[in-house]
Amino acid sequence: METKKISFEINENIAYLGFGYNCDKSMTTLDEATLTELDQILDELHKNKSLKGCIFFSHKKRCFLAGADINLIASMKTEADGANGAEAGQNVFNKIEDLKCPTIAAVNGVCLGGGLELSLSCTNIVASDDKGTMLGLPEVKLGLIPGFGGTYRLPRKIGLPKSLDVILTGKMLKAKKAKRLGLVAGVYPKERIVKMAEFHFKDDSKKTGLKESLENIASDNFFAKKIIFQKARENVLKKTKGFYQAPLKILDVMEAGIMKGRSSYLSAEAQAFGELCVGEQSKNLQHIFFMTEQAKKYSGPASSGDLPTLKKGAALGAGTMGGGIAWLMANSGMAPIMKDLTPEALELGFKQSSSNFMGAVKRKRMTYDDFVRKQRSIQGQIGYDGFPRVDLVIEAIVENMNIKKSVFSELEGEVRDDCVITSNTSSLSVQEMSTALKKPERFAGLHFFNPVNMMPLVEIITHDKVAPETLEALYDWCIKVKKTPVIVKDGPGFLVNRILMPFMNEAGFLLAEGVAMKDIDDACLNFGMPMGPCRLLDEVGIDVGEKVAKIIHDGLGDRVKSSPISAKLTEKNFLGKKNQKGFYLYDKRGKVEGVNEEVQAMLPKTKKKMDETEIQMRIFLPMINEAATVLADGIVDSAADVDLGLIFGIGFPPFRGGLLKYADSEGLDRLVEAMEKRAESVDKDRYTPCAYLKDLVANKKKFYDI
Repeated sequence: METKKISFEINENIAYLGFGYNCDKSMTTLDEATLTELDQILDELHKNKSLKGCIFFSHKKRCFLAGADINLIASMKTEADGANGAEAGQNVFNKIEDLKCPTIAAVNGVCLGGGLELSLSCTNIVASDDKGTMLGLPEVKLGLIPGFGGTYRLPRKIGLPKSLDVILTGKMLKAKKAKRLGLVAGVYPKERIVKMAEFHFKDDSKKTGLKESLENIASDNFFAKKIIFQKARENVLKKTKGFYQAPLKILDVMEAGIMKGRSSYLSAEAQAFGELCVGEQSKNLQHIFFMTEQAKKYSGPASSGDLPTLKKGAALGAGTMGGGIAWLMANSGMAPIMKDLTPEALELGFKQSSSNFMGAVKRKRMTYDDFVRKQRSIQGQIGYDGFPRVDLVIEAIVENMNIKKSVFSELEGEVRDDCVITSNTSSLSVQEMSTALKKPERFAGLHFFNPVNMMPLVEIITHDKVAPETLEALYDWCIKVKKTPVIVKDGPGFLVNRILMPFMNEAGFLLAEGVAMKDIDDACLNFGMPMGPCRLLDEVGIDVGEKVAKIIHDGLGDRVKSSPISAKLTEKNFLGKKNQKGFYLYDKRGKVEGVNEEVQAMLPKTKKKMDETEIQMRIFLPMINEAATVLADGIVDSAADVDLGLIFGIGFPPFRGGLLKYADSEGLDRLVEAMEKRAESVDKDRYTPCAYLKDLVANKKKFYDI
């Protein structure tokens, strides 16, 4: 038979099926055409009584199968659509499992979601030792349950406790880890993976050690299973605070179906997939997936010349941020220079980079030898030795315009003309900084968020003389070092800090009205934020917050005026986590010890009880209004830029799809009405809806219609 997406041949009574045969994409997925073609091939194989075995492999260098096509999932409109789609995939994989001959999945590269579910339908899985080989079921991250039999087959392959850990976290496993779990039968060089698959036609999944045997016996016990599911549910609720539906639905399906046969179990799994895939939460998480994928493609001003090559890096300024930036460069093979004025400052930078690397070692994401090699690749120095070889400089010194401009003038004489120079400023004007340079076209803002090793967002800040080639080179570099870039025009607070400021400011005004600090922080936590505004201000530094608030107020006016509480706390030297006392008290490791009673004594004695929903409205309405003005001012191009920035920059709850996606779902007309009421009852400057927002309502449009 003629194939289109799958190569198919039978050689010496062994069938070979290769995915990605006629595919110009680097990642192959299980779209409708591929599943239909696979189904037809399997029907033919079931008729062949002389087969010795069947091997599935991929023609792609970096991908076995990246899972089901998410565009297909996103197109499903009803629960029945989702359930029928899942059932169709299950039926195909059942045909693999029911073949009379042994079947092997020879995995090289990415094997995720439906790709792993297909592999689980086989007698055995073998994997390549290539560092790009990863196996997992990440559906939970899209608000879904694995729908092609993954929750049925994985526990039968590696046991219940291990499978719950893999399915509920969506974690990806490297080949050797997968072999230790019993998921993979053998690990081989990628060049020999298909040939070695033939040696695993015999089902050796029963060959388990004593420890694994005891684990399986324990989990086969009814009461043991009950305890396992109870603990798993407790862990899910602890990690997700009950905000996410998918992991709880997964547990319900797996627990209810643990004793069921294949047919009835898979029917329940398909039904659950259908319910989740059309739910608002999964749609929001799919929305974020598409935004993130789009963000991997540069869409800024078109370049006409060659892009700068950014291979060698330098962090100008050590300390926490400079050390974090040096870590990022070292981790990406840039052998960076880290420069500061004193050995003491350099020591702080080395301490930060070392801490980041050791965290990866402890989590077993890096070997100790790799840690030593990468840490030693950072060259600390006080002078400019070696700077003529540097391709990219990221400045991370004190937030003082005059000092920064002076340093840039000095730096420009120490680097090549094609070296890209950037500033990690969080609040100062990139436009003004550019005036200190003779070649401003190779300069831009590159704003990282703290801590650098954990926060994925980078704001690339433009000015009127920056070259498109500089922006595109920086964008590509951010993607290469596994960060999510957003191109932002210069302006007070840029994107994230500008919208974040009302979040923290409004908390100060609520405190001044007598609302308890715990009520404010709890209301935001219950909305889904990773921390409340008082706790966040401690994390940022109350003095830093006050300084940024003043800059933004000076630039934007009274709608972003700040509460005086930060200034009062700074005067009393309550700076937050960095000196162990802010709104909360901290131990030397940075762990919260309790509320700071001295700060409580500075607040109104009479406490005002406010409804949690009202607290949330008070805090999030000004953020939505400011986000609308950001779009009106052209700071970013789209609502997606705003939402991506806030999700990856401040941890806005992903299950809500982003601030503006949330606003659209709540109804802009309702939100504008709510703002107008509070403009009358609370504060005219802070709550009057902007013209952009009112125009959307008048024209019956949403943020995502633009």
